[in-house]
Amino acid sequence: MNEVYEKLMNCLEQVNKKVTFKPELALVLGSGLGDFCDTLDIRETLDYAEIEGFPKSTVAGHKGRFVFGYCGKTPIVCMQGRVHYYEGYSVSDAVLPIRLMKLLGAKTLFLTNAAGGINPTFKAGYFMLIGDHIIYSVPSPLIGANIDELGVRFPDMSEIYSKRLRALAEEAAAEAGVPLKTGVYIQTSGPNYETPAEIRAFGRMGADAVGM
Repeated sequence: MNEVYEKLMNCLEQVNKKVTFKPELALVLGSGLGDFCDTLDIRETLDYAEIEGFPKSTVAGHKGRFVFGYCGKTPIVCMQGRVHYYEGYSVSDAVLPIRLMKLLGAKTLFLTNAAGGINPTFKAGYFMLIGDHIIYSVPSPLIGANIDELGVRFPDMSEIYSKRLRALAEEAAAEAGVPLKTGVYIQTSGPNYETPAEIRAFGRMGADAVGM
């Protein structure tokens, strides 16, 4: 068995022994957003440290646990803290939690983070809906032998951010009176911030915001 897949299945087996809740939606809470879990009807929690082989967050402000519960009537799993490539993990370890939540039952994924602005029309504190992305200096987690159980060798990337879900987000933002921009996100390896020259280059590439 592929080592990456074997590790994933081992983590899945451990979680299934500790948690009975079945989520339909997965939410990754980025920097400063961990308190969102306080609004949920929480049913179960599981610290990452309780899962042997699971990557542990080393960044301040990331609690490092799964929170299972209901947001309204929707059963969800939240990552209260995540891991980053710059923490020294392999890319396959960095995406292991996402793959795990899918295997736990989540069919929809929402990602959040705090990012730096590139678009000169954006102001600090704006919410930006990601319409597309650019990967810069970070290797693909799909490099290596393909894991057929997880997907095809050459996945289509023409609409990786659902138009339907983006439309719902725009509608919800309008109803709440929250200004919402749409833009292109560029991912860098970190942990250093970008140089002025890199920011200018990323802007010319079409990026509106940058993060790690």
